[in-house]
Amino acid sequence: MKYFIFFLFITFSTVSFGQQLVYKPINPSFVGGDSFNGAWLLNSANAQNSFQDDSQFDAFDRLGGFGGFGGNQFTKENAPPEGTSISGDFQYEVFDSSGGLVINVLNIVTGEATQIIIPN
Repeated sequence: MKYFIFFLFITFSTVSFGQQLVYKPINPSFVGGDSFNGAWLLNSANAQNSFQDDSQFDAFDRLGGFGGFGGNQFTKENAPPEGTSISGDFQYEVFDSSGGLVINVLNIVTGEATQIIIPN
């Protein structure tokens, strides 16, 4: 009987099947990821996000002083006048340098600064 059980054990252990473990990415940005998971991932991220943005781009509305200068098309001809001016929460400093016309925009409330350089 011992030999019979040993024989069955050896027979079935050599015939047993195994399965290869394969990594399949979930994120659709990776190659091979399922493209239908994009909406699920975005909804999961939005559900976990506790940040609420109440500004609704108010800062762009306060930049009305630049409207008369050609919108977003700055050139030497339609650039703002040189000097310093304040409009709402922003201070604008315009001066000419060797690299071109420089416009420094400073948010007085937050202290954030942006520099726009119009080359010669």
